[in-house]
Amino acid sequence: MVEYFIKSYVQKIVTQPERIEVTKKELDTNFYEIEIISSMQDAGRLIGKDGKMISAIKIFILGLKAKEGNSYRIIVKSRE
Repeated sequence: MVEYFIKSYVQKIVTQPERIEVTKKELDTNFYEIEIISSMQDAGRLIGKDGKMISAIKIFILGLKAKEGNSYRIIVKSRE
């Protein structure tokens, strides 16, 4: 569920939404890693100035932690 929201939200921010890939891996019990893969240009947009955009996404994910009890780590990677 989280990865679908992040993918739809991120696709609204970037210039090449068709190149966005979001994967979710379980690293430990109740601890997940969400990886966002985008183009080099869009990775900068996702991180934002001083990391404000990715921080906003992480704050939303903190709300899910309170509801579901799961912890998430978000990683932004670029491909070219």
